[in-house]
Amino acid sequence: MTRRPRSPIRPTAPPRTTARPASARTAPPPPLADDPPAARAARRDALAAVLGCPPTAIPDDTVRRLETLLDLLARWTRRINLVAPSTLTGPDRGWARHVLDSAQLHPLMPGTARRLVDLGSGAGFPGLVLAILGAPDAHLVESDRRKAAFLREAARATHTAVTLHAARLESVAPLAGDVVTARALAPLPDLLPLVLRHRAPDGLALLPKGRDVETELTACRDQWIMRLSSQPARGDPAGRILVIREIHRVATPR
Repeated sequence: MTRRPRSPIRPTAPPRTTARPASARTAPPPPLADDPPAARAARRDALAAVLGCPPTAIPDDTVRRLETLLDLLARWTRRINLVAPSTLTGPDRGWARHVLDSAQLHPLMPGTARRLVDLGSGAGFPGLVLAILGAPDAHLVESDRRKAAFLREAARATHTAVTLHAARLESVAPLAGDVVTARALAPLPDLLPLVLRHRAPDGLALLPKGRDVETELTACRDQWIMRLSSQPARGDPAGRILVIREIHRVATPR
């Protein structure tokens, strides 16, 4: 069921810039919803495979909202640096790189989770995608004002209820997330203090990591005690999704 934002959000246009890149002088691609039915069915099938459900279990409205997010992202990325423009090209226009890579976290969320906290939400991945898929009480934290403006407009355009914190992670009061996510935000030694700050005592963290994951884990061993497991990351044979259920700082000898 579609949930409306908790408070009215005024439509926001992409910020003006003094210099217009070449990509900004070309016409935007047509909306994904205008694609042939076979292409849209393929997107739904791919999403169902990631979520582990039959395609018929995914409402048409959910697919439309995710397509709207990518359409909006393509328009804004022509003006500001939200994601690499190359990730929005090709036949699927970012469906695999952004939507599916975010959606792969959804099956790892406990059914009892009552709050999602996404750190450094950027263009809404994975936090806004997870909220569209039904993650409850989603909190998106983003300090960059232009990215925060995009998130406001994306939440409005996709009719998704989120709470946006347009501030630095260190300055936001602890959010006690049952699930904490972060994508491409920081190396693990720098990320863990932020996760610890915004995670509920019995919450877990879902952290997609790339090929340097083992190096990052090694760098944490003298400072952190963690109970973690990992899952293969779709689209990146060298990547892993870290599932951290307990996290404690190593006590410093006095």
